[in-house]
Amino acid sequence: MERERPNLALTLALCAGYFLVLLDVTVVNVALPSIGAGLHAAGPGLAWVVDAYSVPLAALLLASGAIGDSLGHRRVVIAGFLGFGAASVLCALAPGAAVLIAGRALQGVCAALMLPGTLALLAETAPDDRARSRAVGLWAAVGGAALPAGPFLGGVLAEAGGWRAVFWLNVPVIIAAVVPVARWAAGTGDLSRPEGRAVDWPGAAALVVLLGSAVTAVIQATASPRLSIAMAGLAFAAFAGFWRIERVAARPLLRVPVPARRPLAAASAVAGLMNLCSLGALFLLTQVFQDAHRLSPLDAGLLLLPAMLPLPLLGTTAGRLTGRFGSWRTSALGLVMGAAGMAGVAASIGHPLYPALLVSLALWGAGLGILGPAIVTAALHATPGAPGIASGASNTARQAGGALGVAAFAAFAGTANDGTFVQHTSWLMTGAAVAFTVTAVCCLLGLRRLRRLRHADPAPGVPRLASRQHA
Repeated sequence: MERERPNLALTLALCAGYFLVLLDVTVVNVALPSIGAGLHAAGPGLAWVVDAYSVPLAALLLASGAIGDSLGHRRVVIAGFLGFGAASVLCALAPGAAVLIAGRALQGVCAALMLPGTLALLAETAPDDRARSRAVGLWAAVGGAALPAGPFLGGVLAEAGGWRAVFWLNVPVIIAAVVPVARWAAGTGDLSRPEGRAVDWPGAAALVVLLGSAVTAVIQATASPRLSIAMAGLAFAAFAGFWRIERVAARPLLRVPVPARRPLAAASAVAGLMNLCSLGALFLLTQVFQDAHRLSPLDAGLLLLPAMLPLPLLGTTAGRLTGRFGSWRTSALGLVMGAAGMAGVAASIGHPLYPALLVSLALWGAGLGILGPAIVTAALHATPGAPGIASGASNTARQAGGALGVAAFAAFAGTANDGTFVQHTSWLMTGAAVAFTVTAVCCLLGLRRLRRLRHADPAPGVPRLASRQHA
């Protein structure tokens, strides 16, 4: 019993860290109108409040696992916890938009350090396989609850204590979580490991520059075309550099076997598109509900719940559908449902047609709830025996897609006080619905190609891409 209590406390602490990492992806959205009013920020400034967190999180996820392997996951997680808490205080006290954006960027860096390490420490400190499975299951469930909790908690906090309360929330959670990690994970991952992976620092730096410059190019496309063109050129150069670095690096950020590259790239592209459209739409909808429909932050958060709740609740259903119909067919189903929901939202946000809007939001969320697990499964089966590669590629694609989605939707929609903001949001939701539909067709067409590849005899020593039941 004495051993179980520390392990339970450690498990809850690590799950709390994972919860905060995912919570801060969406919790700020509902507070954006309040932040804009309080700090005199709009358009690109508000987009950077969201993307300053997402860009370093996406760019450093692949490197942070190797950092933990080299320096010890306990050290890295504690540093991430403390840095995340300090960054949250900086955000809560920010006197202007520039300081808030800087604090959000520091949060993103520390979140990238925390995320892989929380899972690694859970695996290392579990006394047996059964306890490890329970801990990982709890970790995944807590993470699944973070996304629907984000808009709701953001609305509650912004209405009760102002937008700064959204960031103060992190501080007591971090304080409560870091003590068990420091105390009960002692001796676990404290020292550098000789067998640990070397960190591909040049590749990580190139990826940060690539995503940062690409997002800047999109955000500034209308406000500053010259800067946008310059950033686009830098993004292209960073991409070329990243490609070259990864080809010659002894320990690249992502080592993908040749037969798995196309299916993994396809799964990652769908995952990135999912977040691109979803987080971009969420960024705009929170402003439409408050600035155009004149809802309070709490009411806006509640209105978004039908779109967020299906994400954790449909995991089991998505697993059964994937087992029966295959990951790509199930992904196509989720995409079609999501497209229908987004089309319904596009048709109803211009007028306060709340019954139709609620149904459309629920259908959109149900589609995402089915698509998410299915496309992760597709990535996992693209790299059998290497779940870390699939997870790293999928998570990076999703976070990068979300950052680019917020940037693109913000650049096209303009500012919330513009008379065309709602109309532009409707157009973007329609475009997202079309993109989801086209991608669903591509999933089904790609399935036919995978079948042909599967029935063809592979070259000697090359594994088949996927088994029949997971196609």
